[in-house]
Amino acid sequence: MEMNIYTARFQLGSVKSTPLVILALVAALVVSIGLLVNERANNYRASLAVDIPGTAVDDQRQQYRWRLVTTWPKNFPGLGMAPEYFARLVNEMTGGQLQIQVYGGGELVPALGVFDAVSSGSVEMGHGASYYWKGKIPAAPFFTAVPFGMNAQEVNAWIMYGGGLELWRELYEPFNVVPFLGGNTGVQFAGWFNKEIKSIKDIKGLKMRIPGIAGEVFSLAGGAAVTIPGGELYTSMQTGVIDATEWVAPYNDMAFGLPEVGEFYYYPGWHEPGSALELIINKETWDSLPAPLQKIIETAARATNQNTLDEFTARNASALVNMKERFDVVPRPLPVEVIKEFHTLATGYYEKLSASDPVFARVYSSYSAFQKEVEAWHVVSEEAYYDARK
Repeated sequence: MEMNIYTARFQLGSVKSTPLVILALVAALVVSIGLLVNERANNYRASLAVDIPGTAVDDQRQQYRWRLVTTWPKNFPGLGMAPEYFARLVNEMTGGQLQIQVYGGGELVPALGVFDAVSSGSVEMGHGASYYWKGKIPAAPFFTAVPFGMNAQEVNAWIMYGGGLELWRELYEPFNVVPFLGGNTGVQFAGWFNKEIKSIKDIKGLKMRIPGIAGEVFSLAGGAAVTIPGGELYTSMQTGVIDATEWVAPYNDMAFGLPEVGEFYYYPGWHEPGSALELIINKETWDSLPAPLQKIIETAARATNQNTLDEFTARNASALVNMKERFDVVPRPLPVEVIKEFHTLATGYYEKLSASDPVFARVYSSYSAFQKEVEAWHVVSEEAYYDARK
């Protein structure tokens, strides 16, 4: 009887303990699954963090610190702010992975030493204008501006869609430099003169700050062309070191105080109808960047190019009004005789240099062919609309 009781008790205890065992096993299984899910979730978040700035894993990415030197004074309106805008875009778009410090002309290297500094690799990047390097590369001015050449809209189209970029990079490759468009001023003014220009004879003996091929044309017309940095223009005009200077247009001319030292303000900008600025990068530095960062730089450069043109268009309009009110400046058109002579001399210069320099000839051929084609389109589009609007 007791055996039956004990057996019954044992069997009853076993029956009662079975649910507890099952519950323990289920709990252990749930914990194991939870740990596995959590581990997989962490791995998934870690994989996402590679591309999402600001995460713990992202902070372990390789960091890049670049120096960008310019030909302009630090934070100079328009021209000097273009590289600042570019650097800020890159810093933000990369989440701080690529940070660019901008230096004005003369801070790290001389204003006109930007190309050499980037070429040698002593700095990673530069911002300036290609026609400053005409002494090294005769065809370089085509990528900023040439007399009676294309305007901003046209030169952008040629570089990005007409074969210009390929030629530009081929031109700079021997110097270990990769160029990008980095802004545009639009059509400029012919400049400030301390002598009235009534005919081509008034150009004779005139000493003017005017760079690039325009300087060659001005010299062929009997003037004396010099190239000096923008920061020296005011003093040079004030002291009589030069008799005339071109710079940009009302917005930047006002910033340099040129209405205070120039007596006559002439237009149109025959010499710079749409001046493209450039961002240049040392080729080894560029090649070392991961593809995503290269794409960000390309995108930021194009945004900077358009933003700068937009700013100049807006600021020049208001600055011209301000200039008239504050300094009683009345812009004057250059005499037709002077414009025609400059045009003839420019055409002759292109033909002469093309005959002696095959590289120059290739660039000029591409440039002029595109200009001819786009001019035909603009006769029935832009020009026709301007006439209709008037």
